[in-house]
Amino acid sequence: MPASPSTARAINDRLALRLLQQEGPLTAGQLKQLTGLSRPTVADLVERLTAAGLIEVVGESGEQRRGPNARVHGIVADRAHLAAVDVRTEGVSVVVADLIGTELTRASVPIADDAGTGPAVEQAVALVERAAKEAGADRLHTVAIGAPGLIDPATGELRDSSGLPAWHRRLVAALGERLPAQVLVENETNLAALAEQRDGAARDRDTFVLLWLGLGTGAAVVLDGHLRRGASGGTGEIGFLPVPGTATVPSAVDCEGGFHSLGGAAAVVALAAAHGVTAEAAAHEPYAATLVRTAATALTTTALTAPGGAATSTPPTSHTASDTASDTASDTASRAGFLDALADRVAIGVASVVAVLDPGCVVLGGEVGRAGGDELAGRVGKRLETMSPLPTEVRASGLGGTAVLRGALLMAREEAQDDLFGSPAR
Repeated sequence: MPASPSTARAINDRLALRLLQQEGPLTAGQLKQLTGLSRPTVADLVERLTAAGLIEVVGESGEQRRGPNARVHGIVADRAHLAAVDVRTEGVSVVVADLIGTELTRASVPIADDAGTGPAVEQAVALVERAAKEAGADRLHTVAIGAPGLIDPATGELRDSSGLPAWHRRLVAALGERLPAQVLVENETNLAALAEQRDGAARDRDTFVLLWLGLGTGAAVVLDGHLRRGASGGTGEIGFLPVPGTATVPSAVDCEGGFHSLGGAAAVVALAAAHGVTAEAAAHEPYAATLVRTAATALTTTALTAPGGAATSTPPTSHTASDTASDTASDTASRAGFLDALADRVAIGVASVVAVLDPGCVVLGGEVGRAGGDELAGRVGKRLETMSPLPTEVRASGLGGTAVLRGALLMAREEAQDDLFGSPAR
């Protein structure tokens, strides 16, 4: 049964808006080419969307002749403002952007471990309100929150968890109460995966798994272009995966003894200590990530200078050179041993995921996964080749520390545009 004229108009309008979202400003001629619609149909939809205040003329193309095709149309960016919030155990970060995703302001606030639920929530909410004001947003249309923990698929709410601060769960409700905005919440690993698929290491993949290595461990599963959450929202709770090499097995309320005991931050710190690897703590990242980053960076530098030997600015004495070479070789061996041991552990989790899902690609994310970069990803990939018959690329995150915020912003933008663009013809 053919669509009614009004339905056809709505479909065409939505298609044009999606293209403007994905491609940026376009001429009517470019819209005609990309949509396959006739010139009169494109002219009608441009007029409708302009009258509805959804698009506007943002410039002219380089064409010599004047006319409708020379005008460049874009989405009205300030039609709505969005906020993306990254909630961690140690603090909160927020980005405020316009409807097309252009970042307007970014801010963060640390939250002490001993802060009570009320004060912690107030700090976080005040941060979002202040960021919105600095961005010139009188009103936020949509706020998307990325947080650790399970999201109930029936209610869309963050589940209570004994392993996470109580203020995490309360924050979602508080933002909804204080802000005249739609408030959404999603697991941080899932949001990071959406960002990696759109802008990061998995841009060329419809099917992949993001393995999160941070304070805890987790995984996000994207199959055929769709994020999979599972019947209870628990897809990817790899921290509970029983694995060899631990002293016990996990329980329904505690992932200790599961993959978490091999790949969580505390386990990584202990592994580094066992290999004699140390690093100066950095304020901007967990110590486990600093240890991995220091080791990976040093090994990359060593590999780059290896053909010509270790370069020095001035020739040292023979005694100093010998001592330095010995110390350098010892440090390099310790760091390589640490990353090799960590890769052995990570590969156990990756091999389990690959055996069940055969994703073809695994991205190492989270603070520790990002810190390891190509050094860690390469080591895990080599071990995986000997453990699984299924060909699988192991890649490092391409988005650094911005993945969760980027994913939350994509989620907010999608929701806002669904709301604003759903029936543009009315």
